[in-house]
Amino acid sequence: MYEDYARQVRWPLDLVEIEERKRMPTAQRRASEGVLLMKNVPSGAAIVALDETGKHISSRAFATQIGRWRDDGRPCVAFMIGGADGLDAAVRDQADLILSFGRLTWPHLLVRGMLAEQVYRAQQILAGHPYHRD
Repeated sequence: MYEDYARQVRWPLDLVEIEERKRMPTAQRRASEGVLLMKNVPSGAAIVALDETGKHISSRAFATQIGRWRDDGRPCVAFMIGGADGLDAAVRDQADLILSFGRLTWPHLLVRGMLAEQVYRAQQILAGHPYHRD
């Protein structure tokens, strides 16, 4: 699903997978993953943390926010999907937006596909294309 939507997105869309492979206590692993994630954020990027405690927004509001960042000169948007134990507080604290796809737990492969579809949908909304119908 990710590949299907990623191919349709005209904006540069890169997937970077970060994983802490060392065995360590949960809090330490989450903090280590957070450091690795933040090291890979491009300079000036808007940061969106995907977290079950985040905001529930519409696709149109998501597109509007991306358009706002674009118009403000932000070079890109970095989406952070946490590991099995979620995102570290340091990542959430640096996020421009904490977004939720609901309180359910989703597998990473499904979240990637859902996120790629929403990025594609945002692209189409901002272009005035009828893909998104109210």
